[in-house]
Amino acid sequence: MKKLCILALLATFGLTQKNYAQDIEFGAKAGLNISNFTGGDADRNSIIGFHVGFISEIPLSESFSLQPELLYSTQGSEAQDVVKIKVDYLTIPIMAKYYVADKFSLEVGPQFSFLVNDKGEYIDSDLPDEDTDASSVDIGANVGLGYNLGSNLFVQARYNFGISTVAENPDIKNSVFQVSLGYKF
Repeated sequence: MKKLCILALLATFGLTQKNYAQDIEFGAKAGLNISNFTGGDADRNSIIGFHVGFISEIPLSESFSLQPELLYSTQGSEAQDVVKIKVDYLTIPIMAKYYVADKFSLEVGPQFSFLVNDKGEYIDSDLPDEDTDASSVDIGANVGLGYNLGSNLFVQARYNFGISTVAENPDIKNSVFQVSLGYKF
C-alpha cells in the first residue's frame, strides 16, 4: 500500500512536471492541529498539536492546480481525562486546488499517513507511557481553503476526516482541523 501511494504521487508529479516545469512552485508550511478521535462511545477531548513540512504547487490550468505535500503531523485525543493518546504521522496530502478568485482557492484531496510514533500518556498518574498499537497506515480525506497573501505568503485552513481506522474495537478514526501559514520559494 505504501509503495503504491508513493508511486502514484511520483508518477503524477513526474508526468505533470514535463508540461509545466517552469510554473511549479515549491514551499514550506507549518501550523496548528486541533485533533480528536471519532467513533466508539468514549468521552474524548481534543488535543493541540502541530504540522510542518514541504509543499509543491503544480498548475494544470489557469484556475486549477495540484498541491502534493509532505508533512510531519502530531495528532491524537484525550480519553475520559485519564489518558492522552498521541499519534505522530508522516502525511502525504494530495490536494486538488480550484481558484475561485485570483488569490482564493478551494481544496480537496486524499491524505496518506504513515505512523512514526504512538503512545498513551496517563494523566495524573505514575503509570509509564505505553504504545497504543495504532495502525501503521491511516487514510483520510481533506477539504479546505487557501488564500495567497502576496509576497509568496499563503494561509490555509483544512479539515481531515479519517476513512481508515486508527484502532479497532471500537472503530476509532482521526479527525483533525488544521490552520497553516506557508511560504513559496
